[in-house]
Amino acid sequence: MGRVTDKLLNLLPKAAVVAHDLFMTWLVWTCLGYIRTTTYAVPLPHSWFDSTVAFVLLTQGLVLWGVGLYRGLWRYASMPDFANIVKGSAIGVLLIVLGLFLYNRLDSVSRVVLLCYPFTLTAFLGAPRLFYRAYKDHHIARVSNANAVRTLILGAGQAGDALVRDMRRVGSFVPVGFLDDAPRMRGVKVQGLPVLGTLDDLASVARETATKLIVIAMPSVSGEGMRRILAACESTGLPFRTVPNLEDVLEGRSLPGELKELAIEDLLGRQPVMPDWKAIRGWLGGRSVLVTGAGGSIGSELCRQSARNGAIRLSLVEIDELAMMTICSQLAREFPHVEVQQFLGSCGDPALMAHAMRRARPDAVFHAAAYKQVPLLETHLREAVRNNVLATETVARSCLEAGVSNFVLISTDKAVDPVNVLGASKRLAEMACQALARGQATRFTTVRFGNVLDSAGSVVPTFREQIRRGGPVTVTDPDVTRYFMTIPEACLLILQAMALGQQEAIFTLDMGEPVPIRVLAEQMIRLAGKTPGKDIAIVYTGLRPGERLHETLFHADETYRTTSHPKILQAMPRDLQVQELMRMLEEMRRESDQFNEDRLAELLKQAVREFKPQLDPQRKDRRDYVTVVPFESRRSHRS
Repeated sequence: MGRVTDKLLNLLPKAAVVAHDLFMTWLVWTCLGYIRTTTYAVPLPHSWFDSTVAFVLLTQGLVLWGVGLYRGLWRYASMPDFANIVKGSAIGVLLIVLGLFLYNRLDSVSRVVLLCYPFTLTAFLGAPRLFYRAYKDHHIARVSNANAVRTLILGAGQAGDALVRDMRRVGSFVPVGFLDDAPRMRGVKVQGLPVLGTLDDLASVARETATKLIVIAMPSVSGEGMRRILAACESTGLPFRTVPNLEDVLEGRSLPGELKELAIEDLLGRQPVMPDWKAIRGWLGGRSVLVTGAGGSIGSELCRQSARNGAIRLSLVEIDELAMMTICSQLAREFPHVEVQQFLGSCGDPALMAHAMRRARPDAVFHAAAYKQVPLLETHLREAVRNNVLATETVARSCLEAGVSNFVLISTDKAVDPVNVLGASKRLAEMACQALARGQATRFTTVRFGNVLDSAGSVVPTFREQIRRGGPVTVTDPDVTRYFMTIPEACLLILQAMALGQQEAIFTLDMGEPVPIRVLAEQMIRLAGKTPGKDIAIVYTGLRPGERLHETLFHADETYRTTSHPKILQAMPRDLQVQELMRMLEEMRRESDQFNEDRLAELLKQAVREFKPQLDPQRKDRRDYVTVVPFESRRSHRS
């Protein structure tokens, strides 16, 4: 009984709206007819309700219901509702004309009434909705103004327009105006709020309007522009927030209208990636995917995006039990419809991989498991070879034996012209996959990219922790640069590269412009509300073992060509001696079992001929050398 009562109560508002619209339909039809009859020299009798009126009410009511007018709420009436009213009025009058023509040849209906009816009905149905929404917005704003936060909005475009609507609906914020650099916005009003000046006027306008919060409504601004905005916001001493970009909203990382703190990726200014969703979902839809290193930064995001784009089964290979439990719980919560299989252990174990292939029967394998820390691997050559090279060969051979359609190796830009063990081991892994791909049905794809923001072991969380402790922030060299992209962006491009469907392909992701690590540190300090070199010192420690100042994305001996996606380039594989390479890999496996690092180093240099380790005879003597360089200094401290 209670449920029935609740349903009836829920239907009451919609019934009232339907009754209102039917009354307006009756009022418009009968009043137009009455006005028309009074214009005759001899007034004709007029009926306020007859069979014709009943037919009009029934027809118009069904049409308004059919166009979806009653799925919306008056409180949020907007242009889509107005469009439904226009559509319903137009379709309604056409059906009324057709019905009455078949009924009585339109003998009792004036043509003038039929002409004026849809326009008048649109006005009578739309005006009450407009007035009701305006009343509710004004009422909420009046009630909440006492405690609302006075907000100045930077950017009077579409994002700013939508933000004002959300603020007025919520009532917690009172927008006082806009600032915008566009000349066409000078002196205009958006949502009734004036554009008060340009971004250069921020400090003075904020004081004059008693602003308590600044909101940046420029989701597509460049990194350089965002850094300028950040400096202007900091000069006011007021808190500031930003609106999320469309990519964050679509990926579920932010809610529409949500205000968030400025993040380091906002300052880097990377343009959002627009993948070919049709190609990705067309390939992944209904398929089984296996991911090695599934608990890592890249592996876990690949799992989430594969599930989001239609994979029905995810098989996770991970050696870290905590990482395995974490990603499995996330997948179960976010994608309960996706079957998840767990395989705890090393992907370099042939028995485990054979077992996983039998159980999972994957259509695609993403090999994301690898050691990636440059300085650590310089002193752990055997583990680098075993995990980055030999485990890759093991996984690749398992894919061949199981008849997997696609194998994707996640590589790195450090493999292009390797000067460290990480780069050399990943380059050798690429070569092993290229050798195994010859004449096989399995499609082997290699994807290279640079550093990813906030990945495990990356510089961003390290800087964030150092800033939290009050500094100093340690940077290896004032001139060092790196390529960066976000984890979701990198994984989307990996899926896109897989969907391109090339055999023996090596894809390089467009990483944009290299970012000076010094600038990255300075911006992160500013985001924390501190001044670099004053509140938090920057310490230059010298390049670590295996590091170099600048990474390269392209090799001189590789020919690159564009692909169907503007952010992905394809490199033509270099020639290699397959038999000789296979012999070296087999010898590496034997020497690894014997823990013979000297011989492994020789084999690595022989196999990867472009591997030129960085030699620094002074590094051992200067390992603990630390120097504090003032923030303003731009001189180089190369060790």
